[in-house]
Amino acid sequence: MQYTESEVTEFITDNDVKFIKMAFCDIFGRQKIIAIQPSLLASAFEGGIPIDASRIMGFEKEADSELFLVPDTSTMSLLPWRPAHGRVVRFFCDIRRSDGTGFDIDCRGILKKAVDIAKLHGIIFEFGARNEFYLFKNDENGNATAIPFDNAGFMDAAPEDKGEDVRREICLTLEEMNIQPESSHHEQGPGQRIWVSHRKARTTAAVRGRTSSIFSTALPFGPQTMSLRISLL
Repeated sequence: MQYTESEVTEFITDNDVKFIKMAFCDIFGRQKIIAIQPSLLASAFEGGIPIDASRIMGFEKEADSELFLVPDTSTMSLLPWRPAHGRVVRFFCDIRRSDGTGFDIDCRGILKKAVDIAKLHGIIFEFGARNEFYLFKNDENGNATAIPFDNAGFMDAAPEDKGEDVRREICLTLEEMNIQPESSHHEQGPGQRIWVSHRKARTTAAVRGRTSSIFSTALPFGPQTMSLRISLL
């Protein structure tokens, strides 16, 4: 849902929001965030919040090193794991140049263009996030180890599967953020979990876990992936 500036301001006041996270991604898909106070929200809508592009990998060759983050109000979401007093809201942002034009290598901007072109041809995109991850035990000091949380296998149930409560917490948190997970279960590897959700192409989310990790290299005890399923309607 696209909210107006006045609706966003009212929401932030009514919900005791004290911190606003402005999120975007670099060209490698890494999420970046700058947090602002509510007093700067009007400036964010009017001209954007400035960031130094020269410090962001992939953006650093810009002749004009200052870029601006403009919140996309349709992505507004309270972060339910943050305190109820002095709450935190997150927006995903469009990246613009100082003259107000879109930044050429803004990942969300590229996606928007692709979706709009497809729509002209009668094609609608829907993206499904399929997130596989591992849970690990903590040591006596609360630090992460490389020891899997359990030794269960594919779709195993309790007591072998010790992560049911973690998956439950993740799914309930996603629902609080207006993201509807479709399914979750134990995967093949020890301590390995998965949840699946389908969303519109322009909506994305970040999910917290316990001691969890998503690896780009193979683990010795099983496969792991983080993928998107794309439906063309």
